[in-house]
Amino acid sequence: MAAALSYTDLRKQARHLENEIDLKLVAFSKLEAGIKTPHGGHADTVPLLSEENTFEAMSAEIEQLLNKLSQVNERLSEQPVSGGAMLHTIQRHREILADLSRDFKKINSQHESRREREDLLRGSSDSSYRTDGINNRRDIYLKENQHIINSDHLVNEQIAIAMETREHLTGQRQTLKKLQTRFNDISNKYPIINSLISRINIRKRRDSIIIGFVVAFCTILILCYTFN
Repeated sequence: MAAALSYTDLRKQARHLENEIDLKLVAFSKLEAGIKTPHGGHADTVPLLSEENTFEAMSAEIEQLLNKLSQVNERLSEQPVSGGAMLHTIQRHREILADLSRDFKKINSQHESRREREDLLRGSSDSSYRTDGINNRRDIYLKENQHIINSDHLVNEQIAIAMETREHLTGQRQTLKKLQTRFNDISNKYPIINSLISRINIRKRRDSIIIGFVVAFCTILILCYTFN
């Protein structure tokens, strides 16, 4: 990771990692549900080796992404805070990281519980697996709904930050307008100031012209002396 990344670059990295982890968690949860629901018959007749390997590989990948996001959040915290909006954004990224980590641990915990339950319920009937699969699909739908709600909250926060920035710029514009109006009022109230400024400008132009003539005359004399 580059050492000279700005606050804006770090925020872009954080949002990119958050979106990537969120999508992978949805696929991770569906994969865990597929392993959890047998394709037919008893659990000891279902080949789960390839699914287990895929699950472990995806778990390691998501854990690596969470570590990267944690590092980006730490670097965001080290940035100098320039306002309440920036502080709120940094805090929001921390909360999103905590939510993603909690979901990741929950899926892993469900997977471990499933494996322990399979060892104890090898002789269970197909009806128990179907009931378990229905409950798991319901959990997936609830999780996807929670992801949609989190994304909606993030969009609303970005809109609030943009509105706050707009209000700040509008206030600065009004302040500059007031200063300009005050200067115009002073100029109209004290016309002698304008007259004095005009005289100063005229004298400066006259001095510039005189200096220009002197420089030109000296240059001509030097050239004449050089060629003669």
